[in-house]
Amino acid sequence: MKLATLKDGSRDGKLAVVSRDLTRYTDASYLAHTLQAALDDWARIAPHLATLSESLESGAVPSARFHEHKAHSPLPRAYQWVDGSAYVNHVELVRKARNAEMPASFWTDPLMYQGGSDSFIAPRDNIHMADEAWGIDMEAEVAVIVDDVPMGATIDEARNAIRLIMLVNDVSLRGLIPAELGKGFGFFQSKPSSAFSPVAVTPDELGDAWDGGKLHLPLAVDLNGKPFGRANAGVDMTFDFPTLIAHAARTRPLAAGSIIGSGTVSNKLDGAAGKPIDAGGAGYSCIAEMRMVETIEGGEAKTPFLRFGDTVRIEMKDASGRSIFGAIEQTVEKNKS
Repeated sequence: MKLATLKDGSRDGKLAVVSRDLTRYTDASYLAHTLQAALDDWARIAPHLATLSESLESGAVPSARFHEHKAHSPLPRAYQWVDGSAYVNHVELVRKARNAEMPASFWTDPLMYQGGSDSFIAPRDNIHMADEAWGIDMEAEVAVIVDDVPMGATIDEARNAIRLIMLVNDVSLRGLIPAELGKGFGFFQSKPSSAFSPVAVTPDELGDAWDGGKLHLPLAVDLNGKPFGRANAGVDMTFDFPTLIAHAARTRPLAAGSIIGSGTVSNKLDGAAGKPIDAGGAGYSCIAEMRMVETIEGGEAKTPFLRFGDTVRIEMKDASGRSIFGAIEQTVEKNKS
């Protein structure tokens, strides 16, 4: 089934079930007003949501047109948002960009940070920033929402806790990252609010593309209407989602509704750094990678980070070319306050 949170004037919106083709929805708030409420009581609520989903597909319940711009991120705020770096190729490249060596342990021990989760951006709302000099960048990712995960969870327990899957634009401020990490205390100002896809889907909706830990489909990233990235999310993923979840739960339990991100989807090409789409590669899921490759090949970065007026679109389609999660489409806008 596919679930969305519709804007209704409240902070957390209301829960809706969306048709598989993303054209219609039916109100599910009488079962659980919010997605978080459904996740808190998933064993009881999920079967009712699944029945409602099938009724929507057959036309047996009232429905209305689903408009993606009227959707919040599936969880407008969450108890926890932690982002991994499952695609170690990405980590290696962006560390090179700031002249930082990458420890060998990064290939065996997942890198992870705890992001701000109190104010996610809706998938069709603008990204408000005060200064282009901060180095505004998109990071296209896949994320999962989990049920309760016990501290010290095994890989199998982590896998069985995955309830929903969605896409992410993990907005990053590249100009602020080096100085902030130089303090030795992690990201904060350099990681503003993220945005998630209009719908989150249960694993069964993905068919053979989901193997229980990885999503084997290209992630489409467009910048100002032109293809920027088509990296396959199932390729070059060093750590799968169960591994990331177990890592996050090593010393603490995870509450239902916690979000775990994959980190920027990144593919190598013939064992080396990737290439732009127009050069025969899969492109990139963030600008920082493209700039690093430009630096490696030509001695300097040429592609600018996002500027006011630039529009980013992130989407994933199934083998038949149908959008699975809807699209994150956002324009960078100067903050007026």
